[in-house]
Amino acid sequence: MYDIIIIGAGPAGLTSAIYACRASKKVLILEAKSYGGQIINTLDIENYPGEAHISGFDFATKLYNQAKDLGAEILFEKAVDINVIDNLKEVITTKNTYMSKAVIIATGSENRKLGLPNEDELVGRGISYCATCDGAFYRNKNVAVVGGGNTAVEDALYLADIASKVYLIHRRNEFRGEQSTVNHLKEKNNVEFIYNSNVTKLNENERLESIEVTNKDGLVKTIDVAGLFVAVGKIPENQNFAKLVNLDESGYVKSGEDCTTNVAGIFVAGDNRIKEVRQLVTATSDGAIAAINAVKYINDL
Repeated sequence: MYDIIIIGAGPAGLTSAIYACRASKKVLILEAKSYGGQIINTLDIENYPGEAHISGFDFATKLYNQAKDLGAEILFEKAVDINVIDNLKEVITTKNTYMSKAVIIATGSENRKLGLPNEDELVGRGISYCATCDGAFYRNKNVAVVGGGNTAVEDALYLADIASKVYLIHRRNEFRGEQSTVNHLKEKNNVEFIYNSNVTKLNENERLESIEVTNKDGLVKTIDVAGLFVAVGKIPENQNFAKLVNLDESGYVKSGEDCTTNVAGIFVAGDNRIKEVRQLVTATSDGAIAAINAVKYINDL
């Protein structure tokens, strides 16, 4: 029997473990893949307080080791279901079943990809899914953003102050992002809008060198860029828990800043919950808040 089971060993989950262990709770972390989450793909973190420069892998490893040293047990098993039995929670994995008093779901989300050859191999070498994380690496270079929602428009606006040239590529003829932000973007003289088009090929020589864009009439255009920022949405990893916790229409767990869910004793932390800002610092903040509230829940049982 565990006090708290944490599903996911990304920054939010590992931070939850650190806070829960410091509260003298027996903690199990279940991770389907490898510890660290998406942050391990970031070559250089420059925006985390107290760490001017650190690789995502090194940052995640520090969290992982800190949680283990404090006593957290970490098993690499995929959680596929949660059952509530009186005041206890039964977490079922592909290998075993575990019991706890509280659960923190910190499964994060996956970036929706373009599905092009070499896309995965070019992550960190020209392909990015986070402009605020990686934009500084493309200062005074030509970049492209693909997408039509708020994230794509905001990424392009952010990059316009860093890059020499920004191409914003959208498969439709109008954006879904807020019109005021689109209007602001149109005032930038280094931004070019490419409508009714899709990125159809990535050209590389160890790093991304150019992209091929195909419009609705089948015309292909090659654009030289050092970076391509993909902002076509995210996929929250909540599918296995949809029957238990309330999700919004996009699949994110409905939760406020207290990281509670509709089920007593089940909490959520990180990018898989509804939130405005998805950054490393907000993930670790969620982890701390979820753990503190989980500890309070257990102590009040």
